[in-house]
Amino acid sequence: MNTATAPEAAARGAGVRAPQDDIAAQHWQGGPIRCGDCEYAYLLSMGEGQGCEPGHACMQDAYARRIDRFFRWNPMLSDDQLGHDYFEVRAIAARRASVFRLTALIKDSDETVRLQVALRLPQALLAKLVNDPHREVRIRVAQRLAPPELAALRHDPDYGVRELVAQRLSPALLPTMAHDPDRAVRMRVAQRLDMPALLRMADDVDADVRRVVAERLPVALLSRLAHDSDWRVRWEVAQRADTDTLEAMHNDDESEVRQAVHERLKNNVIEIGASHG
Repeated sequence: MNTATAPEAAARGAGVRAPQDDIAAQHWQGGPIRCGDCEYAYLLSMGEGQGCEPGHACMQDAYARRIDRFFRWNPMLSDDQLGHDYFEVRAIAARRASVFRLTALIKDSDETVRLQVALRLPQALLAKLVNDPHREVRIRVAQRLAPPELAALRHDPDYGVRELVAQRLSPALLPTMAHDPDRAVRMRVAQRLDMPALLRMADDVDADVRRVVAERLPVALLSRLAHDSDWRVRWEVAQRADTDTLEAMHNDDESEVRQAVHERLKNNVIEIGASHG
């Protein structure tokens, strides 16, 4: 047990263990860390793994890892530091602070802080961050927001946010994203869309989207894509099409498609009515 008094421990300064090759301890405002000036100097006498330790667990350090260690050792102090001037302190304190105190940080000036808030804010308040100016914050919101509330993010300016929305949006609203300007988002929509809305995406301008449609359309409707302009779409059709559709594709211009058609017909593996719904 370390029995040093707080002044004695403070006098030792940063001459305490730090992981080998770790960056040097430095005050978040620059210069050395002066434990005697810190409001938590009394914690120095608490012993290893508790309180604080210069160069290892310190709230005044510029290094986020040492700040995090300080709050892991002293989670009860998190609420008190949500207004700290250093954004790293606010962000790390927000990980363990009471959720009832997080509303004060919804409009914090730093996105790192708001990101932590987005990860912990209760559902009833999470919608307050749907228009956050930073994409990473809105991505976290899209990952956590309850599906009925996701509609507010369908037209987000960032495709990554909209892609997450397309993965989680309720089926009833999913058709409203079928004409999203981004290919990746429309692919996500096509992966989940039900008939008859899925059939309407067979005319999508992007072949990658039509490939997804070809993977999921009912077999009876695959003839719609049997002569698609992209051979990769036709190849997908050949994997599942019925005999009549395969016969119509027998002389396809692309050798890969013809081979797939011939293999299906030769092996007689036609599964009438099968689909990848």
